[in-house]
Amino acid sequence: MPKPQVREHPAAGVPGLPVAVLCLLLIAAAVAMFVAGMPAQPLMWIGGIVVLLVALAIAAGLTVIAPNEARVIQLLGRYTGTVRTDGLRWVNPLTTRHRISTRIRNHETSVMKVNDIDGNPIEIASVVVWQVSDTARALFEVDNFVKFVSIQTETAVRHIATNYPYDAHTDGHLSLRENADEITERLSAEIAARVESAGVKIIESRFTHLAYASEIAQAMLRRQQAGAVVAARARIVEGAVGMVDLALQRLSEQEVVELDEERKAAMVSNLMVVLCADHATQPVVNTGTLYQ
Repeated sequence: MPKPQVREHPAAGVPGLPVAVLCLLLIAAAVAMFVAGMPAQPLMWIGGIVVLLVALAIAAGLTVIAPNEARVIQLLGRYTGTVRTDGLRWVNPLTTRHRISTRIRNHETSVMKVNDIDGNPIEIASVVVWQVSDTARALFEVDNFVKFVSIQTETAVRHIATNYPYDAHTDGHLSLRENADEITERLSAEIAARVESAGVKIIESRFTHLAYASEIAQAMLRRQQAGAVVAARARIVEGAVGMVDLALQRLSEQEVVELDEERKAAMVSNLMVVLCADHATQPVVNTGTLYQ
């Protein structure tokens, strides 16, 4: 983004309450001159008109500013400053005053269909919390800072989504589904860089919708289920191997039975079948020797 040509600075102004009292006094003086000039004293009438016009001209500079609101002041097209102090303020009555809200705002993007880094179509949406930090840049650097934030936010969301996979298939890699906090921090930083020239500060960003596109959702669901089954099987086998090893050690330490290599192999095979089977095993009573 190009460097901003204008930056916010305070505008010259004074508290408005004393000026308002002065205007009321001038208006009262003008009314008194009108009354004193009746019925045939034109100079008093002219003086009253002049005083009234002066009071109205001064009153034109009074500006009411609400909390979390600012006035950007322009004099003959040139930026002269910003008034952020809430209450009744008085500025040069010849200036033009633009109202800018500095309240915290939300922008929620629409659900967008993009391709992740693996080329899988996904649906993604986010919400961004932002605030105007520089009123001069917000008003003069872009045509419409609200629309500017909206477009740049959607652009950043698309860019972030194309740089990461929906699911990480290897350890140590970030994914949109599993590492949302880390990725939204990067999203906030990218949006902040894009809208900085417009005088906007990004407070937070979050994903509000994240899913595979409908055309591949079923296939990806089956892949996720298969991955879960494989992970569960690996965990079961790991536990079963430990239990078999513990059983052999206990039998050997306590000298319950002496097993040669063939008997150990048969025992390991039976225990692994019992521990890793999906269904309950059916016991077989052996009435002969171990080798039958």
